[in-house]
This record gives sequence, structure tokens and C-alpha cells, in this order.
Amino acid sequence: MNLEDKEISYTTTNSYSTLNTLTDKTKNVWFVCHGMGYLSRYFLRYFDELDTNENYIIAPQAQSKYYIPPTFKHVGASWLTKENTIKETENVMHYFDSVFEAEKIPKHVNLIVLGYSQGVSVALRYIAKRQLQCSQIIALSGGIPKELVANDFKFLNAKVSLIYGKNDEYMDEDRMLYEKNRAFELFGNSITITAFDGKHEVKKEIVNSLV
Repeated sequence: MNLEDKEISYTTTNSYSTLNTLTDKTKNVWFVCHGMGYLSRYFLRYFDELDTNENYIIAPQAQSKYYIPPTFKHVGASWLTKENTIKETENVMHYFDSVFEAEKIPKHVNLIVLGYSQGVSVALRYIAKRQLQCSQIIALSGGIPKELVANDFKFLNAKVSLIYGKNDEYMDEDRMLYEKNRAFELFGNSITITAFDGKHEVKKEIVNSLV
């Protein structure tokens, strides 16, 4: 038996979701990357209390969809797995490029990039790989990719926040200490670290406090 993995390139189509309208009154544009098991349109519910005139939210959609156990009725999505991660990351980066090209975000607004859980990894990789200038970066309850180093973010002049729940079931004390140390390695003492009363979750009051 001669088993061989081969590779092809092809054009595909993916969706993304937005909340509110981008106008001359918009002050903040959010680029928010959901966690595993979400769909972009549902993830936007966490941002629906932000001022509609001043905030425009873009939620890209992870491309790998699946039925969520145990009922297998609802659909979720995942950004990356350990399988062919490098190539899949390139695909996500190109997809993000297309979203930014389609949205044509004005340079005068505050660009806020937020990643939640698995979304932290793709958000930080995109900022580093594309040297994306933004006003604020929020890493919410997620891990920092191991390959990123401080030099990847030397170009950056942004407020950086690491936020996590005190009772996060995926972040024990050792893991949280590791992520804090990684954050300091990448962003120095300018980073703000905040622990809230909660689990592995997004809280609207946390989101609302960021602007």
C-alpha cells in the first residue's frame, strides 16, 4: 500500500458577521475572533450593549464547522487544530486579509482586536504576521501561540490586555502563570492583566468596560 498526502490550492468562500453600521460617527471598529464551538453571528451578542453609533463590530467566521455534542443539533466552528497547523494558519490569515479588504476600515478610527479562547491564537498571529496597527488588543481567556516572540510586536503601539476568569476551568494556576509570563515577554510591563469573577466565558460587563 502506497499512502501519500498531497496538496492542492483552490478558491473557497466563507462568511463573516457585522454588528451596527460603519459611519462617520464610528469611533471604534472591533475585530473579534470567537472561541471554539461558536458561530460569528452568535458571538456578536456579547457586543450588543456597546454604543451603536460609536462601535462597529466585525466577527470573522472560523472555517471548520461541526455538530456540537452531545445532541449534535447545533453547529459550532474551530479555527485550528494540531493537524497541518502551519498551512491552516496561512489559510486563516488570507481569509482575514479578505475581510479587511472588504470592510475598508478608515485609518482614523480606533481598531480594537479581541480574541476569545481559541480566537486569541489567530488574532495574535494575524497582528504579528501582518504587522497590524491597532489601538487595543484584548486576549480573553486564551493561550498565546508558542512561536510568537517579542520582536514580532516591536512595531506595535497599542494598549494590550490579558483578561481571564478566576474560576476558568481551562486555566489552572500553573497555566495562568505561564500565560502571564508569556504576555510580559511579548509586550513588556505595558500589558494590563485583569482577573474577573467567572469561568471560561465572555461577560458583557467586561466588554463594555474596554471602551
